[in-house]
Amino acid sequence: MGLWDFVKTELIDIIQWLDDSGDTMVWRFDGHDNEIKNGAQLIVRPGQAAVFVNQGQVADVFGPGRYELHTQNLPLLSTLMGWKYGFDSPFKAEVFFVATKQFTDQKWGTKNPVMLRDPEFGPVRLRAFGTYVVRVSEPARFVAQIVGTNGVFKTGDVDEQLRSLVTSRFIDALGEAKVPMLDLASRYDEIGELIRGKMAGDFGAWGLELTQFLIENISLPEEVEKALDRRSSMGVIGDLGAYTQFQAAESIPMAAQNPGGPAGAAMGMGMGFAMAQQMANAFGQPHAGQSTQPGAVPPPLPQQAAYFVALNGQQSGPHGMDALQQQAGSGGLTRDTLVWKQGMSGWTPAGQVDELAPLFAAVPPPLPQ
Repeated sequence: MGLWDFVKTELIDIIQWLDDSGDTMVWRFDGHDNEIKNGAQLIVRPGQAAVFVNQGQVADVFGPGRYELHTQNLPLLSTLMGWKYGFDSPFKAEVFFVATKQFTDQKWGTKNPVMLRDPEFGPVRLRAFGTYVVRVSEPARFVAQIVGTNGVFKTGDVDEQLRSLVTSRFIDALGEAKVPMLDLASRYDEIGELIRGKMAGDFGAWGLELTQFLIENISLPEEVEKALDRRSSMGVIGDLGAYTQFQAAESIPMAAQNPGGPAGAAMGMGMGFAMAQQMANAFGQPHAGQSTQPGAVPPPLPQQAAYFVALNGQQSGPHGMDALQQQAGSGGLTRDTLVWKQGMSGWTPAGQVDELAPLFAAVPPPLPQ
């Protein structure tokens, strides 16, 4: 074997890329002095593309498959290197393998709050974040515009630029959509598609394609969210008077656990005043169809007196005036029957009680013996 034959065997004869990183977008094949011999084998796996570059100029691009390199399948490179009748000697060229798969879960988000005008709440500040999916659609353009001479190019190398572009277009699209703040959650998909369409040209200029754009959350400042929570709570409560009564009833057991303490006493007084006020308001509320003008509500009905009656040495009662009237008519209650009610000092004959005197006015006296 001659010296030249030995050198030829040492030149590159298999060109391939085995990617196990998951985030590498471009990888440059590094051989000895970038020399490739005639008939070398090029292996491009699914999800890859091989881009040949000669002295900074992008030449031929190969998709997935297995190739034996000759002038027939390297027409642009042959033109750049000036081969007219084919080549048998080694040639120099840079080979960039480009991952054409989809790179998922790329993060984006607003660094600072975005000021927008809401039709219901006026000027508001919004924050948003989400993910997007990108792929290299034109390997030759991507290598020429973005990669340059980098031997390894990962998603992190272009992530900051893409994130800034996505955020800028998001703000513009959100302002054009004019969706009320409270309706944004139901319009995430529509806004995402609108933004993806607006950024198609920006990504295409770099040989990229934005295949999916997702909005995970659009949030308000903390103080605005608290105000909305209070507003929602009032809507859920509805009847404020009934809610106050409920709170008073819930607080009574808490005060009862410490009845002797000053806090318990103060709470008891407060609950008493609150419940009294609520009861007064409840009694003062008119029924359906009743006038609400002053003086139109009648006073509460007077309570009838209730008496205990001594019959045959036994205490009976208490009896209202209607029951006593019936007893007086039947003779069970006479002027001499002893009666008593709350507030009297002792048992008194019914005939001596002024309140019961009308009961005996229509009762005839007893027959003479």
